[in-house]
Amino acid sequence: MGRKVIITCALVGSATRKNQNPNTPYSPKELAEAAHLAYKAGAAMVHVHSIEDDGTNSTRKERIKESHDAVKARTPELIVNMTSALGMGATPEQRLAQLEYVKPEMSSLNMATMNFAGVNRKTGEVLVDYTFENPLNMVADFARAMKNIGTKPELECYATGGIDNYHFLAGSGNFTDPVNFNFVFGVCGGAAFRPSGFLAMADAIPRNANFSACGVGNEEWPVITQSILCGGHVRVGLEDNIRMPNGELAKGNYELVEHAVRIVEALGCEPATPDEARKIFGTIKR
Repeated sequence: MGRKVIITCALVGSATRKNQNPNTPYSPKELAEAAHLAYKAGAAMVHVHSIEDDGTNSTRKERIKESHDAVKARTPELIVNMTSALGMGATPEQRLAQLEYVKPEMSSLNMATMNFAGVNRKTGEVLVDYTFENPLNMVADFARAMKNIGTKPELECYATGGIDNYHFLAGSGNFTDPVNFNFVFGVCGGAAFRPSGFLAMADAIPRNANFSACGVGNEEWPVITQSILCGGHVRVGLEDNIRMPNGELAKGNYELVEHAVRIVEALGCEPATPDEARKIFGTIKR
């Protein structure tokens, strides 16, 4: 048997919309069906943003819980990893209150303040630009709250500074082993994917920690390939990338997962089941 690789599917993000790919899920029902198809394709975990019917990012805890519960009702086997970001303009209070209301099995925990932008790479025009605020006191507060409600954090790191922030805060006792990192490459304001940069991040985490990785746009495929080769796990999905390697729009999240499975198996590994992923990540099924 090959090494078990956890495939996470990020169903929709704060910026992916139906006008970019019509298969992007918004409603709780659409999210639930997208998650189920991703599970059938080989995903062990789904990462979920809640979206209003008009395509705006939801900060309403009731809508967020509805989205979470719909996914769990349709596919109870899955690990559901909810975002703690919620999108541009969300307050720290809104970001934390929805986690304490939903109490998901896992949640993202963004580890550093950073620029978060959209840029026309041909012209250099800045299309969207804001500061994604994650000051250390807030990171510490979120980590403490997640520990109190039994939600396992996935530490989102867009550059090595996010990992260093973990080391600064590790003595707080708010992070329990195994610590789980997700490296994000390709966001304008974070690190672009470079093999040497990936190795630097992998070398910076604790030896007993886990890591996954994802890449924006066409960086998705080389990023997950290197993650597997380095002993890590992978994330794909319409939040990060709306196209297949041939440039065609993905027919759904499931098609991106199917291609991830092909890469995992081509490298001599096997997709982990949700229960196998729980043992690796140290979570308890909810």
